Amino acid sequence: MAKLTKRQEYLSTLEDKKYTLTEAVEFLKSGPKSNFEESVDVAINLGIDTSKSDQTVRSATSLPAGTGKTTKVAVFAETEQAQEAIEAGADAVGMEDLSEKIKKGEDDFDVVIATPDTMKLVSPLGKILGPKGTMPNPKTGTVTKDIGKAVKNAKAGQIRYRADKSGIIHGRIGDLSYSAEQIQQNIETLLDDLKRNKPASSKGVFIKKLSITSTMGAGIELDMASLRF
Repeated sequence: MAKLTKRQEYLSTLEDKKYTLTEAVEFLKSGPKSNFEESVDVAINLGIDTSKSDQTVRSATSLPAGTGKTTKVAVFAETEQAQEAIEAGADAVGMEDLSEKIKKGEDDFDVVIATPDTMKLVSPLGKILGPKGTMPNPKTGTVTKDIGKAVKNAKAGQIRYRADKSGIIHGRIGDLSYSAEQIQQNIETLLDDLKRNKPASSKGVFIKKLSITSTMGAGIELDMASLRF
């Protein structure tokens, strides 16, 4: 029998139970150390029927402890709003020039923000930005007249989420260096925002299951009673 690696040995100690958030974070932190900063990600199963258009769940919220990731922001804006974006810390601001850069694949932006009057220029980029999850959308606050605020929110650790075809929300909620308290604050903030965005037609239990994992760790299901939301 092949000898287990340290990481395999570590993962084999995961118990078949629901963990409190504190227990889950302690388990993730106790694993073999990586030569890079691991992220902590969440997967939340929702009680929605994704085949129904009125049960789409998509929004954005700012996490109190941030996501632990440096966010590159591009903005489509002109005149005063372009200046607002620059002053707020946007990494790229433009119009046709920015559009051409994206078409050529020369972008590595995490967030793309646009003013409403620039969407005629931005809309044709949907086939490029859509698959990347960066297409500006009013529901996530990335199509807005308040450009300065949108850029600051993105830079400060805003999480943008959308339920996939299985009704699951995926997102980064911090780094493994975060304390259990910071991760809990971020998760509870996300859950509160999800509750506010529950589709009116969704019946029964809305937030059905929640698991967290680190980049190199295992998925750990949380005991929902250990969270306040």
